[in-house]
Amino acid sequence: MNDNKLAQVFHYDLYGVREEKYEFLFQYSFKNISWENHVPVATNYSYQFMNETIGNDYNNGFAIDKIWCKFNPGVETGKDEFFVNNNKQELINRFQEIDEIVVQRFGIKDNKGFKLRSRLKNGIFDIHNIRKYLTRPFDYQYCYYDPLILRRASFEIHKHIIEFKNLFLICKRGRLLGSDGFFSHISISNNLTDKNYLADQSYCFPLYLYHDKSYNEPINQSLSREPNLNIKIVQQLTGLLGLNFSPEKETTPGTFAPIDILDYIYAILHSPTYRTKYKEFLKIDFPRIPYPKDQDTFWQFVKLGGELRQIHLLESPVVERFITSYPVSGTNEVERVRYEDGKVWINGSQYFDHVPLIAWEFYIGGYQPAQKWLKDRKGRQLSFGDVRHYQKIIVALAETDRIMREIDGVGFD
Repeated sequence: MNDNKLAQVFHYDLYGVREEKYEFLFQYSFKNISWENHVPVATNYSYQFMNETIGNDYNNGFAIDKIWCKFNPGVETGKDEFFVNNNKQELINRFQEIDEIVVQRFGIKDNKGFKLRSRLKNGIFDIHNIRKYLTRPFDYQYCYYDPLILRRASFEIHKHIIEFKNLFLICKRGRLLGSDGFFSHISISNNLTDKNYLADQSYCFPLYLYHDKSYNEPINQSLSREPNLNIKIVQQLTGLLGLNFSPEKETTPGTFAPIDILDYIYAILHSPTYRTKYKEFLKIDFPRIPYPKDQDTFWQFVKLGGELRQIHLLESPVVERFITSYPVSGTNEVERVRYEDGKVWINGSQYFDHVPLIAWEFYIGGYQPAQKWLKDRKGRQLSFGDVRHYQKIIVALAETDRIMREIDGVGFD
């Protein structure tokens, strides 16, 4: 017996209803079933049959957790209903008027409760801790962000975006994609971002790193920053593209910058062909990105990725060109959300009209933003700003679908 020899793994798929499976098992035995010999491949040793050629092609790319130097999951407050509110003034009032009764009512317990009580007892409330907070795709709220009392503030990463102009690429590990395993778990943020932004553990990859500041240390906006990128991979891109890398975006011909790398990655990860071709491999870990073929295709992807980025941040003028209407006046209260013939009803008489089905059903991560955003507001009255924001979301989702198809038109291999 050779103890160093790996065991053989044999495989056979049997599909159908129970009666058909019983009949098959009556007719066949262990010895006469046409087993397929499966050889698990390092390093994942998957028990699924995976195309080796496609796998080699996929593994020749660079992983996003390798090109980014520092990253971490998003913020976990430990008690969202206490620390997070869609109304900034209500959150300010809560912390200005807070006392022991309020702390007990929200159930802030254990060590965090002790720290919170201690800080409140000493009158430590800073209105500057009220920060814009991205909880789900397109869902901007406010958070009382004090790293000393949140369960997981992720300050080592979020300090680079709190008061600085910066961007987070938001992504998940493949093993956390959900039951269908289909990859749509990619987004962008320029604010504090929740750990469950894409449903479950969502990782934040800052584009730039600023100086190592302590919490609440005065900010010097003129401080330099450096790209949060692996210089070895950047050098490989430089060689392949025949371009010079610049830490900041320049207008000089023949140069590319960190934002161009982000936009290239963002476009690739929104390619329907990429998502389908590498579906099984995207379930394993963070996605891997193919190196660009040439300058021309690189810049085409950069352009489309940049358009997507601006749309998803709701910074593009495109999102102001509404394709929906909100024709009926009323209470604006979200009671029961349903979709019917292009209308998204929020109660018995009011609705958003001309909502494309593709926008209604569109997934970003584990959520369908056109549905999730409204359902999270059940029992509340939509303001004028809320109505406009929802209309922007619909434009953004419809435009995302259009640009994704355009990305495939570039000629992804």
